[in-house]
Amino acid sequence: MRYGMVIDLKRCIGCRACVVACKAENGTPPGMFWREVYQWEYGKYPRVGRTYLPRPCMHCKEPACLNVCPSGATQKRADGIVWVDHDKCIGCRYCINACPYDARYFLAKIRPYYPQGFTPYEEVMYQRFRTGVVYKCDFCKDRLDQGLNPACVDTCLAKACNIGDLDDPDSEVSRLIASRHGFQLSPEAGTEPSVYYLPP
Repeated sequence: MRYGMVIDLKRCIGCRACVVACKAENGTPPGMFWREVYQWEYGKYPRVGRTYLPRPCMHCKEPACLNVCPSGATQKRADGIVWVDHDKCIGCRYCINACPYDARYFLAKIRPYYPQGFTPYEEVMYQRFRTGVVYKCDFCKDRLDQGLNPACVDTCLAKACNIGDLDDPDSEVSRLIASRHGFQLSPEAGTEPSVYYLPP
């Protein structure tokens, strides 16, 4: 069993509901987005188009972040999920430099979103964070352990995101990759990402 995500760029409409769902589920402080959506335009007037690229952590099969972590804080589960043990993280940020996808964030300071101070939601959610360590997307591993999908997958309005077992050739993600010519970002990095994209 190895979890992988498939993102259909033809279906993605750039609504960023996945970004909001991730922040709501994880309560990340300002400036920390475990899932981002990039966009670019192509073509020439009057025939132009726009493509969106959601980017979570790639949960690489050969994670560069794991290899450089001196404290053992970056770990990889048997199901392929790469996560950070914050009790072991020393905040050296080697993993941030090693990640080819800019998918890790160092939390230097916890501040409220609004000048009036912390909202009740922030007061509760920010208790799980501490400064001086690195955070990242973990595919909502707690939700997966309960048999649920990650928040971004469940929230996607266009059904552009799927998660499943890459080791099972009959799983939906494996079939989508095979039938739609799924590709990985920056394959030259040699990390073998577990996130695949379907061409627009």
